[in-house]
Amino acid sequence: MNALLAMTEPVRVMLCDDSVVVRGALSRLLGTDPGIRVVAKVADGQQAVSLLRGMTPAERPQVVLLDLEMPVMDGITALPLLLAAAPGLSVIVASALSQRGASATMAALGAGAVDYIPKPTAAAGGIHDERFQAELIAKVKGWARKQAAPRGGTAGFSAPRLATVAPPPHPSRPTLAALRPRAIAIGSSTGGPQALATLVARLTGPIAVPLVVVQHMPAGFTTLLAEHLDRLGRLRCHEAEDGQRLLPGHLYIAPGDRHFLVREQGGALVAHITQDPPENFCRPAVDPLLRSLVTACQGKLLIAILTGMGQDGLLGCKAAVAAGAQVLAQDEASSVVWGMPGAVAKAGLASATTTLEDIAGRILAAGGGGTKP
Repeated sequence: MNALLAMTEPVRVMLCDDSVVVRGALSRLLGTDPGIRVVAKVADGQQAVSLLRGMTPAERPQVVLLDLEMPVMDGITALPLLLAAAPGLSVIVASALSQRGASATMAALGAGAVDYIPKPTAAAGGIHDERFQAELIAKVKGWARKQAAPRGGTAGFSAPRLATVAPPPHPSRPTLAALRPRAIAIGSSTGGPQALATLVARLTGPIAVPLVVVQHMPAGFTTLLAEHLDRLGRLRCHEAEDGQRLLPGHLYIAPGDRHFLVREQGGALVAHITQDPPENFCRPAVDPLLRSLVTACQGKLLIAILTGMGQDGLLGCKAAVAAGAQVLAQDEASSVVWGMPGAVAKAGLASATTTLEDIAGRILAAGGGGTKP
């Protein structure tokens, strides 16, 4: 009850950035949403830690937007101190769109940050870009909701939640147990890096088919995400390369700013990387991958749609289900933003709307039988 009452109040946010212009712009942006209140603005990590330590629990921010490159104390140094000062705090790091920025971002995610927001560039409309604004507000409110929910309750991964929206009948669609997919496809966006890490860590058994992933991420970030996921569990994880043969027990991530398609060649599934126009305002996008897989796998496909804004993947799932595929959707409680999985669930396309833990179990059940080379 306390968590539910807390979420009726505005989400408390601290801004930590050495640029007074950026702090002011972010404060004005977040102030456009009545569900968010900026409670502090500081210029470096040391100020953030000192201020946080002096606050009462009722005063403390629930979310900190943390720049990584600052004088006095940078974001990477400040991150563990902030988390120690306020257990349960959600830290979203601001990342430069560069290789250095990508490396720092992945290090921050590994050290306890929950998410990242790419710093907008002037070419993309800067901080006034509507998509940047929508993504930032969604992440701030989504992570505050997840952290406020009691563990094992609305935000926990322990109890599977089965679909409350019944899928429409599809006589050609086999049951999950009888599917025997040729590939497993995963689509994710906002909150996706953490969701993928949770999922991959739970895929502890053998999988006899390749897994292919679209995570909405800029160029450079996906290479490091693949490396990070590769260290978490049994699956071998790679950034997909054009012409690459997709092997059982391996996971392939779409490169940033490229679409990832799959073709069947001589009995094998092969990656095809393109710079075709964005779809759903995204490149990579989930829909092109799913359309290609419907043809390459003749409908023998298992799809998991994870947390994310918008509805990328909805049209691809419709085509896949019509061809006999099965779809799993992450549930609203465990999603940062229930946009992509919500669209699939509300359309009646999901065989189950459930937790990441349960999705992992279903993937293992459907794709088991292989080994990690």
